[in-house]
Amino acid sequence: MRLSGTLRSWMNDRGFGFIAPTHGGADLFVHVSALPRDCSQPTIGEKLTYELGRGKNGKPQAVNVQRASIGHTSQRPHTRRPQSRQGRSPIPRLIGLLLLLALCAFGFNEYQSQKRASAYSPQLQQLATEPEHRTMPPTVAQGFKCDGRTYCSQMTSCTEAKFFLKNCPGTQMDGNNDGTPCEQQWCTSWLAK
Repeated sequence: MRLSGTLRSWMNDRGFGFIAPTHGGADLFVHVSALPRDCSQPTIGEKLTYELGRGKNGKPQAVNVQRASIGHTSQRPHTRRPQSRQGRSPIPRLIGLLLLLALCAFGFNEYQSQKRASAYSPQLQQLATEPEHRTMPPTVAQGFKCDGRTYCSQMTSCTEAKFFLKNCPGTQMDGNNDGTPCEQQWCTSWLAK
């Protein structure tokens, strides 16, 4: 049962005071822990409602006090307040930002690699997919190697011209695109057979 009274005295430095009950009788002890935790100090003469309880010494005291001017009781669920943004450490955010940047850099690097790989000419892509060229590197096959020569006038034989046409990018030795290089100079139809 709730009773009412007036705060007769309060010692802020010690955290307790006394309530004068409205129904009369001796002043009743009240501890700061029985008041609502609203961060305001109680004032002398303030109207209160309370329940009777027993203190550590067995004497009666006010518990579950409600301040009439505020309307709060001391009994409320103890929930943990979220920590203010001001008190948080910036380190977790910084680590998250660094991880995000690293992920973006990795993705951009992969994108650039794919872009470079797709920039190969169709002839090089075809050469890379043919089984004979995957097993035998063009730099070693038949004693020839791709050294930047691209024209028939730079070749010394039909075999060399065929090697360059098959294995080296950017050659310009098959004018009619029939697969036989340097037809006018090295690989005439009767020699090519």
